[in-house]
Amino acid sequence: MSQPLQGRLALVTGSGRGIGNAIALKLASQGADIIVNFFRRRDAAEKTARDIEAMGVKAQVIKANVGDPAKIDEIFDTIGNDWGHLDILINNAASGVGRSVMDLDVKAWDWTMDINAKAVLLCSQRASKLMEGRGGKIVSISSLGSSFVLPTYAIVGVSKAALEALTRYLAIELAPKGICVNAVAGSAVETEALKFYIKEGLIKDTRQATPAGRMVTPEDVANTVAFLCSEEAFMIRGQTIIVDGGTSVAPFATPE
Repeated sequence: MSQPLQGRLALVTGSGRGIGNAIALKLASQGADIIVNFFRRRDAAEKTARDIEAMGVKAQVIKANVGDPAKIDEIFDTIGNDWGHLDILINNAASGVGRSVMDLDVKAWDWTMDINAKAVLLCSQRASKLMEGRGGKIVSISSLGSSFVLPTYAIVGVSKAALEALTRYLAIELAPKGICVNAVAGSAVETEALKFYIKEGLIKDTRQATPAGRMVTPEDVANTVAFLCSEEAFMIRGQTIIVDGGTSVAPFATPE
């Protein structure tokens, strides 16, 4: 099996489960050592690490809430001390509160923006220093809610729009350092988080077929992330790649 990422080190935030787990496993399958970050579910993170090590690469588990700048510093201090470098940063950790715009309060705003947007800035700033002289790839996970208005998705959508704008600015500023920066936006993906968003009313429980004939899976997103981390994607900079099976192109189309 080809291992284009052999010898590379990747940090995947929120990688204990869901999309983050799929990304971590995909990058590991291509030879990368993985820093598994989690906040609440240590058991899931440690299982991810075991699955990674079973592929013959290294894994390290670090607990931290990326919504807290001090914890972000702890993550990168640990990586710097233990590894001395970083090659790939995947900003995947996310959270949200299901409310309409007029029902938002400061606490909900700050919580969501801190995790979904500010953490992307702070992690990217710290990661870029560990990538100097090595090139590097930064990929952040967005959603279609950054561009489309969804019921009670306001703060999450705004935070993802900020993430995508930040991706463009980072891509240009970090290009001279040889660091490629992009984002991936998925539609509703079959994960535990999807059940949460349905329960919170952020999205409807539709699960209907997309134009591609099925729902997006975590592996679909992970495959796109892995491509953006490859040298084949060197000339893709500051872009948000949509992975939605065609839903956003023809939102009212019904597959035959």
